[in-house]
Amino acid sequence: MHLFNRVKFRTPESVELEFTLAGIGNRAWALLIDYHILAFILLGFYILFWVIIVQFSDFWINLVGSSFGLWMIAIAFIITFTIYAGYFVFLEILWQGQTPGKRIAKIRVVRDDGRPIGLQQAALRALLRPFDEFLFIGAFFIMLTRQEKRLGDLAAGTIVIQDQIPVGTATLTISEQAKSLHAQLIEIADLSPLLPDDFAVIREYLQRRSGMSAKAKSLLALKLSQQVQAIINLEQIPTGVSSDEFLEAIYLAYKQREF
Repeated sequence: MHLFNRVKFRTPESVELEFTLAGIGNRAWALLIDYHILAFILLGFYILFWVIIVQFSDFWINLVGSSFGLWMIAIAFIITFTIYAGYFVFLEILWQGQTPGKRIAKIRVVRDDGRPIGLQQAALRALLRPFDEFLFIGAFFIMLTRQEKRLGDLAAGTIVIQDQIPVGTATLTISEQAKSLHAQLIEIADLSPLLPDDFAVIREYLQRRSGMSAKAKSLLALKLSQQVQAIINLEQIPTGVSSDEFLEAIYLAYKQREF
């Protein structure tokens, strides 16, 4: 019996990745943290909004007349929802599927194929969040669906997983041969056909390979290196370079190209 559900994704490059689903407990903990942060942000907004109303009340009354109160309530409501939804949209895009709460809970939102979410996915999840939280509808969907998706996840094509391995170059071990090879690759290969999603798959493999069996690691590295080789139109990998070292070098070369 497994305490956590696991799910496998097949990327557009036909690479299979396995993740552990976040679970309702981790998601509730992350949301609680985010709502505390949101409460402080909204409190600051309400204080500022009240000061503005008091200072410029005569102007607003002359502008909208007797409906002054209704206008202020409507404006406050619109800005409140914008802050509420924008908090999740902005941070999930900026931090690749994470908010402060998700970072602390060590969970992350990704697309159904394991790729990072974009503006469309983040916006759909945020806009449908109020419906998910009405009468705990989202919690029921998470508990009842196999991939633990709330309404926002179903609409956006996303899933929430445990972020077992931090993202970043500090988590990667790069061999000395790859460090030497990456400069050579910049000279002999055109990396421009490599898309951000291709790079994300390479990075994901390099971060997770330590948890793979030797056979699975070897087969996946070979498959990935062949696909990358075809994408950048490289006739052959330099002699004496393993698939792992080649992918490490591609990772370094792509990162250098970004800067």
